[in-house]
Amino acid sequence: MGVLFTDAAEGAESSKGDKAVKILTLLYGMAFAVVVCAVLLLVLGIGFHRPVTAQGAALYNPAAEGIVKGVVEEIQDFDCPVSEGELGSHLMLKTPEGVLQVHLAPVRIMSSHGFSFAPGDQIEVLGAWVRLAGKNGMIAREITRGNETIIFRDGHGQLLLVQ
Repeated sequence: MGVLFTDAAEGAESSKGDKAVKILTLLYGMAFAVVVCAVLLLVLGIGFHRPVTAQGAALYNPAAEGIVKGVVEEIQDFDCPVSEGELGSHLMLKTPEGVLQVHLAPVRIMSSHGFSFAPGDQIEVLGAWVRLAGKNGMIAREITRGNETIIFRDGHGQLLLVQ
């Protein structure tokens, strides 16, 4: 009888041990799944950035102004907080330091004024450095191409162009 009691006690301890192992295995499996998902998101280019709460001129910092020269590599139009949620016009500018995203103005304003840029254009941009969605960029205040200067914003970042 004492042997049966000992076997039952061992069985209960074994059952508790099995449950603990199962729970621990489950927790390790869940942690592994989270890590795999995070790595896949990062590899696929999905970033984890704070949402931009400011828009338009509020993103322009006159103290962060600079001048950069380069060659237009590509023109891109996409929704952007600099264009206050509208479809914005952007240049990908090849500089000695790398490719820089230059925020211009809403596409509708660029079109209504007939402003256009083409790959290969050599330009000089005066604007404020900004970091949006994990990318370094510049909000253009003025762009000079040859003897033509286009003034987009005042010194505080307010868009001067209207449709």
